[in-house]
Amino acid sequence: MRTEELHYELPEAAIAQQPAEPRDSSRLLVDRGPAAPPEHRLTRDLPDLLSPGDVLVVNDSRVMSARLRLRKATGGQVEVLLLEPGDDGWWSALVRPGRRVRPGAELWFQEQPVLEVGGRIGDDGRRWVKPIGDADALMDLAGEVPLPPYVTEELADVERYQTVYADRPVSAAAPTAGLHFTPAVLDRCRSAGARVCQLELAVGTATFTPVMAEKLEYHVMHTESYRIPESTLAACVWADRVVAVGTTVVRALESAAATGSASGSTDLFIKPGHQFAVVDAMLTNFHLPRSSLLALLAAFVGPRWHDLYATALAEGYRFLSLGDAMFCTRNPGQ
Repeated sequence: MRTEELHYELPEAAIAQQPAEPRDSSRLLVDRGPAAPPEHRLTRDLPDLLSPGDVLVVNDSRVMSARLRLRKATGGQVEVLLLEPGDDGWWSALVRPGRRVRPGAELWFQEQPVLEVGGRIGDDGRRWVKPIGDADALMDLAGEVPLPPYVTEELADVERYQTVYADRPVSAAAPTAGLHFTPAVLDRCRSAGARVCQLELAVGTATFTPVMAEKLEYHVMHTESYRIPESTLAACVWADRVVAVGTTVVRALESAAATGSASGSTDLFIKPGHQFAVVDAMLTNFHLPRSSLLALLAAFVGPRWHDLYATALAEGYRFLSLGDAMFCTRNPGQ
């Protein structure tokens, strides 16, 4: 499949700069399948779309304070985004401007060196970096929760970029489909007969790196770590319907089905032609053109994603991480 088939025109005005307040007042486009027009609801209406026997699976990873605004010993400003810990205290990271930071250089915060920069990881801009001391302490000292680059306004409350059920801080970006939930909505999902289960996928560059290859099959997915409790896997086996909250949940569950492992690292790239083994329905935000997330949606619902997105834009839905959401059911045979 050519990557250009995942293109659509996204007006800047459609990109949400602030989250809906309250969380569950965001809009929800409900896909009723190719034979019916979509329905316009609110995310607080999600419990009305669930039934006894459904299993609703969320990604409970928390966003780390992973953005570090540091400086070189010579005074030049350097921004580091910590991604994932590796071995012996080293982390994969994005370093900007990376070309001006030589391997072995120390980066400073206030009056002390706090980070050593190592070599490159591949050719995509990632570097190895090593905190001088404890990584968590460094993030507590100098870190900020990283917002996507297309969000140009500051949030009044940075906690709005965390889900209400966020647990371990392991992600470099939020699993944004979960931002629409409140404790009351989750309780109403349970009252509707759905079981709510958790898993963890550490959101990193595999999720937010754009697809630059001309064809999807040439795109290289980076790995992201995941872990799924045995109780969640068992619930999915016996579920009448598995409803994933977000693309990260889809990738984790489908990765576990493909590998037989409840934890590990995954580079699974879900694109048109993928045969889904676990997930039946999905709550998801509206994604960037030419992205791996949009490829997953195209695999899930087929070519009608074009019509759904056209409807959302025409009706004034807000797009991307802080925007509105869509509820869709997997195409039969996918």
